[in-house]
Amino acid sequence: MKLKPTADQLLIKANVRAERTKSGIILPDGSSETQFVYCEVISVGPGNISSNGVHIPMSVNIGDTVVIHQTHANNASRKIKIDNIEYILIKETDIAMISTEKD
Repeated sequence: MKLKPTADQLLIKANVRAERTKSGIILPDGSSETQFVYCEVISVGPGNISSNGVHIPMSVNIGDTVVIHQTHANNASRKIKIDNIEYILIKETDIAMISTEKD
């Protein structure tokens, strides 16, 4: 099934990342003090239209890694399941950061 978000929305998938403390304890993503989650951008809407009628393009692309607050990732009303895979539908303004690190 192919779905494309509208306006300034994007479909993301939370990455399972683990953080290791100095003492070697492994913390799953979102369990640290920062409470942020890394996500992969799966699909991107076309952007918004300003009040002047000017198209405002999205600042993220498919495949980018974004960081969102855990409250957005855990909000049941934002989750959608497609082909048995759980995704999150958010607005571009919900993104805290875009990773500039390339794999």
